[in-house]
Amino acid sequence: MRFRPAVEDDLDRLLGCVVDESISWSHPDRLLSFLEDGSYRYDRIWLAEAEPGGEIMARAVWWSFPGGGKPLALDCLYVAPSAPDRVGLAAELLRRAHAAYGEAPAYHVFVAGGWREDPRASAALAWRWEAAGHAGLTDELERLRYEWTAADAPVPEPSDRLFFRADDDDEAFVAAFVRVAAGTLDHHTRQAVATMGPEAQAREDVADYRAMPGDRAWWRLAYDKAGELVGVALPSANNGGPVVGYLGVVPEKRGHGYVDDLLAEITRCHAERGVQRIVADTDAGNRPMARAFERAGYRNFAIRMILSADPVNT
Repeated sequence: MRFRPAVEDDLDRLLGCVVDESISWSHPDRLLSFLEDGSYRYDRIWLAEAEPGGEIMARAVWWSFPGGGKPLALDCLYVAPSAPDRVGLAAELLRRAHAAYGEAPAYHVFVAGGWREDPRASAALAWRWEAAGHAGLTDELERLRYEWTAADAPVPEPSDRLFFRADDDDEAFVAAFVRVAAGTLDHHTRQAVATMGPEAQAREDVADYRAMPGDRAWWRLAYDKAGELVGVALPSANNGGPVVGYLGVVPEKRGHGYVDDLLAEITRCHAERGVQRIVADTDAGNRPMARAFERAGYRNFAIRMILSADPVNT
């Protein structure tokens, strides 16, 4: 078996790799549009072929921000139904790519709610999870996907106890992110703080949000009537449209329901621009945030499953 990154001449064969299972995948329209905007690159699509120019037996597609310097997430893992050992072939493909990248980006899969009771979805995830685990992705996280739609929920009123201020200085947001990260329930933030420290984690997060399609001018810092910082509210956008980018309350202001004010401000910011749908994610274990979404009229419509390398062992 030959393992290698793709080249442009492989496009027709790459488009012929079809996932007919109940999970998200890089379908032809997505592949073509993301290759065009730079979210996908040929050197970040790896394939396995039995012989040069022959059938593609396996395909792995990594995503990044357009123009990004490194792959950020595995977006799709395909193995031809005719392959005798789907797990072994997929694992070897991932290992080869990880070695070339010098790191093992996390694997993100989107499934419908109740996927564990769906035999097709469970089977589709099972062999991929096993293969990714053999390739070093062993840390599992489940995130709940929420959506707000203008047709189903009212636009929130402005907060009567907080005021929101724009600030074009990224350092102000770095400092706020550092404070918000203390005691957070967010799995990724806790891991990043533990491995790189709070300031480095905050700077990485700010850089990532700056790289997203959302407008930097939307970012807000929230203050109470005494002028003390309460938290951060970042409306943003990704390739799919408007999102709740980031929100958090500093530790000393928690317990007063300010999360509702921050989420309302993000929702209102988008809605006032005519946005009809806003998407958001939170960890399944972060019940306070999940409840805040539900209070604000957001509906849980899907699940994001993430496998990543255990930072303790990398």
